Amino acid sequence: MIATYPFAAYVQRFFTERLLTQMQASPNTIASYRDTFRLLLKYAAAETKLPPTDLHVAHIDADIVGRFLTFCEDERGNSARSRNTRLAAIRSFFKYVAGSEPHLLHHCQKVLAMPSKRHEKRVVDFLNRGEMELLLKAPDQSTWFGWRDWVLLLTLLQTGLRVSELISLRIGDVELGTGAHLRCMGKGRKERATPLRADSREALRAWLAQIGAEPNDPLFATIRGKPLSRDAVERIVRKHAATAASENATFRLKRVTPHVLRHTAAMQLLQSGVDRTIIALWLGHESIETTQVYIHADIELKERAMALTKPVDQKTGRYRPGDELLSFLEAL
Repeated sequence: MIATYPFAAYVQRFFTERLLTQMQASPNTIASYRDTFRLLLKYAAAETKLPPTDLHVAHIDADIVGRFLTFCEDERGNSARSRNTRLAAIRSFFKYVAGSEPHLLHHCQKVLAMPSKRHEKRVVDFLNRGEMELLLKAPDQSTWFGWRDWVLLLTLLQTGLRVSELISLRIGDVELGTGAHLRCMGKGRKERATPLRADSREALRAWLAQIGAEPNDPLFATIRGKPLSRDAVERIVRKHAATAASENATFRLKRVTPHVLRHTAAMQLLQSGVDRTIIALWLGHESIETTQVYIHADIELKERAMALTKPVDQKTGRYRPGDELLSFLEAL
């Protein structure tokens, strides 16, 4: 009977064996999966009137998963994108269970067959050159915090690093000699090197001289030398974006986040004529298809393409040979 398989044992093995040991998933992935299963267990316990430790795999079927996802949208206000993220975590678990216990394959397949929900794909937000300059002028570089924030913003705008990648940078990850670059560990435990432009290189050189830290110390830290948290970086960006918005009307219409600065770095590369394959490598994307969103967002690129077309009511020219021999060849 399927009911003899305790759900708790498989959840614990999934996290310890699959995610932590085999996949070496990032802390962000672990946290996301943990939150999904915490919510799922609470929901299933309320539905079945059983404590989470007494649940069996048979209790968590496609029907209850479907109702749970609807609950997340209707009661918790999750977007379709968040709903799909939770479903992806649940699918990953049942794929693991199916591989561990062939007797549960039919049960697991019903959950694995559940489709993701379609959702609107918004055009990505990014800053234009003028807005980038306003943002970089916002920090007061005469103070330690202002200087740190300025270097941090410049680094985000030029490299397009994710927040998780930025806050994990150490002094030893910075190479300022020939071929200056930053080394970071991206998604999927994939290490990559991101080149540094001359202005970013000099800004980081001055910053390193100021803090005088050891190779294993964080590149961007608190005043006590501790690594910045994700929330701290978001607060820094939000603070200086508010300052920039006070001087520019169009800036006020944008919700500027660290990820918007990542989009901005990608758009700079695209508008400079860099191939999207290189942009995908630069940003650490798994597939170049992910980079497609920047092409959709680039109105200037579309305007240049439109300039190559002709109005519908405009007469197009046609080649007419002016020589008898050419006329003969044209008529063949």
